[in-house]
Amino acid sequence: MKPRPGADLTAARRQCAVEQQLKSIYNIFMKSFSRGLKIDVRRLQVLRELRLRSTIGATAQALNLTPSAVSQQIAALSRDIGVALLAPNGRGVRLTPQAQLLLEHATLIDAQLERARADLAAMEEGTIGRFVVGTFSTAVSGLVAPAIERLRSQRPGLRVGVEDAEAPECFGRLDRGDLDIVIAVDYRSGPSREDARYHRQELLDDPLWVAVPEGHPQARRASIELRALAQERWIMGAMHGPCLEATLGACAAAGFNPEVVHRVNDWSAFVPLVAAGSVGLIPRLGIDATPLRGVTVRPVAGRWRPSRHLYLAVRAGAERSPALAAVLSALQAAARERAAEIAVSGARTALRRGQQALRARKRTSLENTRCPANARSL
Repeated sequence: MKPRPGADLTAARRQCAVEQQLKSIYNIFMKSFSRGLKIDVRRLQVLRELRLRSTIGATAQALNLTPSAVSQQIAALSRDIGVALLAPNGRGVRLTPQAQLLLEHATLIDAQLERARADLAAMEEGTIGRFVVGTFSTAVSGLVAPAIERLRSQRPGLRVGVEDAEAPECFGRLDRGDLDIVIAVDYRSGPSREDARYHRQELLDDPLWVAVPEGHPQARRASIELRALAQERWIMGAMHGPCLEATLGACAAAGFNPEVVHRVNDWSAFVPLVAAGSVGLIPRLGIDATPLRGVTVRPVAGRWRPSRHLYLAVRAGAERSPALAAVLSALQAAARERAAEIAVSGARTALRRGQQALRARKRTSLENTRCPANARSL
């Protein structure tokens, strides 16, 4: 059978095209393996398909590409990694040992990418994620630790780390992405509730109690009026911040300007200074987290009682992440539990005050009964 006219010419052109493709690959200046290795996983797919199909033409057809595009992809991959991937094999090509080795690693890369896809899907479902909370020590023990414990049982794939960070520095770190969540206290110089940079959620009001040394005359009372401590030596925060503002505001409302002799931010330092003869206000979360050796704490007397308001903040829009939303939900649950404990404690304190007042009235009545003359003078 005689070949069709022009068949030899067509075959020659194809052979020339293959040679040109090979030349475009192997005229690359091959150096030692590149330290700055960059691999496009799509090019690995082309190489994998070539191993399976054996020819550039079949590979192009399987990937819906042109033979030239297949050759260009492999040539680019060769440039990226700095080794030869193809060698001439008659009229076709074969994979070099380096290419075979690369595809072995590509299998591991594919497996890791599949894990990444699964993890990303899980993160979107809120089942995995890593987050860092920036806050102060009493919020850690009172809110963050209980939230982490809740997440450990309900969503073990969520990891929450804690860093000591107070306002205003914590908001700068939140802006930079160093922190994912901030738990802070409302104060005059802090971000406003309408600050568009943040999504804010309220947590709880943490009442401030009076701390006096054991043996102080006011320590016998069920509650203490701040005005009764106007002449005392006070402890306050070391810098302009929430606790300092709350204490100064409470004293001003009571009608006096306190004499400040100590300025500390650490409640573990606050307690021994009170025991040594000073007075101050300590939040309820601080009472729960700090041993009170040599110190008596009492609620502030009167209808208005000072407190600090705790809230959390995240970068605006971040709250839409299901994983982050799960962490925020756990923090909210911990805050509700702690608020309920504070309310029960307050009710018990009020009951004790009422019982003490009733006993005092009974004693007075009994004394008046025994001493009519005194009763008439009263």
